[in-house]
Amino acid sequence: MTQTTVMPAPGLARTSGRGLSASWMLLALASLVVASGCTGGSPSESARSGRAPGWIDRERLYSSEAGEDWWLTVGGDAGGTHYSRLKDINRENVARLGLAWQFETGTIRGLEATPIVVDGVMYTSGVAGRVYALDAATGKPIWIFEPEVDMQVNRGACCDMVNRGVAVWEGLVYVAALDGVLYALDAATGKVVWKASTFIDDGRARASTGAPQIAGDVVVIGHGGAEYDARGYISAYDLKTGEFRWRFFTVPGDPSRPYEHPELEEAAKTWDPKSRWDMGGGGTVWDAMAYDAELNLLYVGTGNSTPYPRAIRSPGGGDNLYVCSILAIDPRTGRLVWHYQETPGDQWDFTATQPIILTDLEIEGRKRRVLLHAPKNGFLYVLDRATGELLAAPKFAYTNWATHVDLKTGRPVENPEAADYSRGPKIVYPATAGAHNWHKMAWDPELRLLFIPTQEMGNLIFIPPGEPEYRPGRINANAALVFTPQLEFVLPTLPPPMQEQIRALPEYRNKERLRGRSFLQAIDPLTGERRWSVDSAGWWDRAGVLVTAGGLVFQGSATGTFNVYDSSTGELLKTIEVGTSILAAPMTYRVDGVQYVAVMAAWGGGGWSFPQPESAQYRFGNAGRILAFRLDGGPVPQREPLPEPPPIPEPPPQFGDAATIARGEALFSQTCSLCHSNQTRSLAPDLRRMTPAVYEAFDSIVLEGLLLPNGMPRWDDVLTPEDTRAIRAYLIDQQAKAYAAERAALDVPPASAPRQH
Repeated sequence: MTQTTVMPAPGLARTSGRGLSASWMLLALASLVVASGCTGGSPSESARSGRAPGWIDRERLYSSEAGEDWWLTVGGDAGGTHYSRLKDINRENVARLGLAWQFETGTIRGLEATPIVVDGVMYTSGVAGRVYALDAATGKPIWIFEPEVDMQVNRGACCDMVNRGVAVWEGLVYVAALDGVLYALDAATGKVVWKASTFIDDGRARASTGAPQIAGDVVVIGHGGAEYDARGYISAYDLKTGEFRWRFFTVPGDPSRPYEHPELEEAAKTWDPKSRWDMGGGGTVWDAMAYDAELNLLYVGTGNSTPYPRAIRSPGGGDNLYVCSILAIDPRTGRLVWHYQETPGDQWDFTATQPIILTDLEIEGRKRRVLLHAPKNGFLYVLDRATGELLAAPKFAYTNWATHVDLKTGRPVENPEAADYSRGPKIVYPATAGAHNWHKMAWDPELRLLFIPTQEMGNLIFIPPGEPEYRPGRINANAALVFTPQLEFVLPTLPPPMQEQIRALPEYRNKERLRGRSFLQAIDPLTGERRWSVDSAGWWDRAGVLVTAGGLVFQGSATGTFNVYDSSTGELLKTIEVGTSILAAPMTYRVDGVQYVAVMAAWGGGGWSFPQPESAQYRFGNAGRILAFRLDGGPVPQREPLPEPPPIPEPPPQFGDAATIARGEALFSQTCSLCHSNQTRSLAPDLRRMTPAVYEAFDSIVLEGLLLPNGMPRWDDVLTPEDTRAIRAYLIDQQAKAYAAERAALDVPPASAPRQH
């Protein structure tokens, strides 16, 4: 199979949100396309149909086109099912699947979006809210949009500078950049039609990573930041003009101030009046929305509460509405129609922000319009989407925080022996990473099976000693968390009395479960019966899925493969070596009679700064790309393995005493460690490898924003020069230890002993 390399033409349209500026990116945009076995050509479907580019309306979305030739939403159709009726690629011929084309994004952070394809054009988003419009048959770029993002907001992005997709409607492409600016772009040119800042200017940490949702005549977007000090809300804007329509807050604010809308007065009754309102409350909507045009209801999944322990957040108890809930909202008015809380009084980061699927099910002889939801907490919810009635809630993963969900009351039956960590450490399942997270699941309406990328892993959770202190703009979870696969490494660092408590826990004795695992499963949503499951390479490895009428389930892996399974049995039918980690969900479409399957590839998201040695990111780097496959395609071009990192440089003289180093360690843990894991080949710099010049510029970087264009925020509102001095002392100490260990491993004496000044 021949391959050609195509570079973008000099006249490629490249637009920017506020003046062209890509300096904040970590790599320059490469925009490289490799085509294999494709004839190419510019999109002509729009011209043939007489429709404007990017033209999706209600009639088209609810027609047979959705989920067939075109993939019209992030979830493919109006229900977000991630199912396609295409079957040109099927069980009998999938062995012939190969690369059609690839597009290099030129970025090295996470890619989590699922592309939309309409009339031969692919629209998708990348790092921090970039948008790519590509010829879906060749991968040739048509235009690229580069928002000039305020990277100071990166402080509120707990889980990478990702973006989970665009919305396309009536000739406009909608995307929310990381800094909360919502853009409407002309689908033909990528030029900005309107933009709106969606963040309230209250100084709290927020970031926007989710896909916008079209609902009636408005476009809706939320934000993240619940681990920090955010108070959650969603905002709605006029589709055509960007005029602000309404805002719905998900948790009540300080009761000494007027409530923004009536629902908050009711919600406040489920909170202690003396709650820690200063910490925001959480409930952020960072993903998970859906819209039913017939019922005219917008469904919104809300996030976790802040701080995590209810004993601190709301000392008097209560359900703390509307955290970890599904909300049904009238998009015309922004008023609540019904709500269902999946995790009352959440204390475990059990967000309800996971993907929502709308479909129909026959239950007890009656056809019901249902909402399917598999959130972090381990229960699979089937709700009547007109009323919010709970119809089923089986477990889909090992769970110990609750024994079951009572179908009469709709409430989980908690197990305090396993879940209540207010008086001591507990090992809680699922972990804060969730039994299921943002990774897209898929629903096959013919097989009546739900395909869920699942993780069975727990958390050691305990409340750190000392009075909880509000830290503006920083993480305020007020709970210490350790994933169970890492527990044996962390346990010796804890105080001996706590070690004894942990070893006495029943969950600690099950060593096999502590190791954790990830797997793809096919499950009956009404009964919880697992038809089949396939284990992933490691407990950290899970990716979104696509299911098709061809009897196939497609899923990538963090280890750099693209896998195809038989949807009825789980049998592995095809594996393609990609060499790039995949987390996003694939999608499929057909252009000029050829079916393609496409997926975005790059490591990122939660834990983005903690590379796994088995991952493709660790072995080959993390240059992002979009991959499209077809029958009789070619091999995927493989990347060269990363070279061995250079030796850790000799540290500068140590100037701090033990107390200064300890203070620096605490400050680093609170402020820096979320990004700087200081591991080999992490995406953020390993600060154990700082040179003397970087140490010299340390305050300019940390306090003055010298590297703000590269995504490193400034911290002068939080840290003082005395603080950064302590952090430097800690980093010198860490560098000295790593330097000595590396030299010892090579049997080379250190160039000089660490010095005290």
